[in-house]
Amino acid sequence: MNDTVEAAMSSLLREEMQRVLFRPAKERLVEFIEIEEPSQGRHFLCVSVAKNKVVQLCIVRCQLSQSSLKSGGKNPSTKRSNIQDCYRRTEIWSLENLTLVDGRDPDVDDPCFLLHFDKVRTVTATSCSAKYAIVRSLVALSDQHCQKSLNLQNFDWAYIKPTSFYSNRGDCVVLSQICFYAFNLVCLSMCPVPLDA
Repeated sequence: MNDTVEAAMSSLLREEMQRVLFRPAKERLVEFIEIEEPSQGRHFLCVSVAKNKVVQLCIVRCQLSQSSLKSGGKNPSTKRSNIQDCYRRTEIWSLENLTLVDGRDPDVDDPCFLLHFDKVRTVTATSCSAKYAIVRSLVALSDQHCQKSLNLQNFDWAYIKPTSFYSNRGDCVVLSQICFYAFNLVCLSMCPVPLDA
C-alpha cells in the first residue's frame, strides 16, 4: 500500500514538472529522482530530452512561495503562476559533456555518486535504488542519443544491466540460427547416403 501511494505521488509529481517546467521548453522529462541538497526546499535531479534529441541533466529546486501557500482561492491562473514560480532549474548540463559517473563504492549501500563534467558534481539520492534508476536511464539515453557508452566506475553491473547477458536480442537470434543450422548438419550427416547414385 505504501509503495502504491509513493508511486502515485511520484507520477503526479512527474506530470506536474512536465507541465510546468519541461513542456514549455519543448522537452520531455524522462527520469527524475529526489536528491538531498543543503539549501531549503525539495530538490530533484532530472533528465530530459529536447525535440532536437539533446539530452540534459538539471537540478530542479521546488520551494513553495508564501503566496502559493496562502492561495487556496478560486483563481486558478494565480495558483498556476505560483506553482510555476516554485520549480526552478538551478544547474543544467548536457549528457554529451558527462565524462564519468562514479558510484564511489559498489560494495556499500551509498546513495551518493559523482557526475564528472568540467567540474565534479556530488549528488546524494534519497536511496540507492534511486541512484541506480537514474544511472540506468543515463546509460540507455547515452546509447540511444549520444551513440556512445557512458563511462561508469564503481557500480554493481548486475543492477545497471541486470539482464545484460540476454539483453541483446539480435545476438540471441543469431546464436539460435547457428544452433539450428548446426543441428541440421548433424542430422544430415547421420542420414544414410544412397550408393547407387
